[in-house]
Amino acid sequence: MRKDHRSECVMNRMVEVFGDQWSLLVIRDIIFMNRRHFRELLTRSLEGIASNILADRLQRLVEQGIIVKSHDPSHKQKVIYSLTEKGIELLPLLMEMNVWGHKYLTASRLKGLARVLEEGGPKLRAQFMAELRETHLRKSSARTKVRRPAKSTPIVAMQKIQAAYEAELAKRKQ
Repeated sequence: MRKDHRSECVMNRMVEVFGDQWSLLVIRDIIFMNRRHFRELLTRSLEGIASNILADRLQRLVEQGIIVKSHDPSHKQKVIYSLTEKGIELLPLLMEMNVWGHKYLTASRLKGLARVLEEGGPKLRAQFMAELRETHLRKSSARTKVRRPAKSTPIVAMQKIQAAYEAELAKRKQ
């Protein structure tokens, strides 16, 4: 992890955390598509990320405390990546970036996700963040002081967002 910084500006420090577009795209796939294994992130990326780049970005995100890496109990040779509270709190930023892109990058053909996020507003964001906490923090070692519901939260917002994204991908393939 980098100790020296070009400046103390918050925007500069954020750029240093994410490094490049690949980190944001990996976070996008973990948050919005619930892709949590290396192979899923590698083979299902729309942008075609190289395996060495993916491995590097995952390691950077672990070092930054945005995700944690743990052994997958279903397969002893696999690991699973989970968001930390710090990673989950990126959701509002990513949602706003999607809404901005939907409004100003009119040439983009995958707009279903942005439309759902914009229409859902703060209520969808709050529900989705609760679902991410249930999915990622419940079983991971990334315990935080954030209160989580004692019983399981139905995964509704996540399914709605994933369905919108998958529908747009299907249209793209036609």
